[in-house]
Amino acid sequence: MSAVKEPEIRCPRCAWRPKAESRWICTPECGTEWNTFWTGGVCPGCGHRWKETQCLSCHRKSPHKDWYHYPEGEAPADQERLAEPAAAG
Repeated sequence: MSAVKEPEIRCPRCAWRPKAESRWICTPECGTEWNTFWTGGVCPGCGHRWKETQCLSCHRKSPHKDWYHYPEGEAPADQERLAEPAAAG
């Protein structure tokens, strides 16, 4: 059995690829700046789960889960976890 490859992360609308230094900002009340793909769209400051992610290039919003592009037939069984709310802990 082979390991699942990491997904390619790119904007589903314009194909822009975020870099490690790319940063998104949470709500004005929170203000946390982070790379949303390091946390699957969850703000590390306040725990808000972003269902949509705005492209820093084309500025259009898309569902966060749509940014993850797996090689055909290699998507992990738990890929849908990206669309589900985090469990309260």
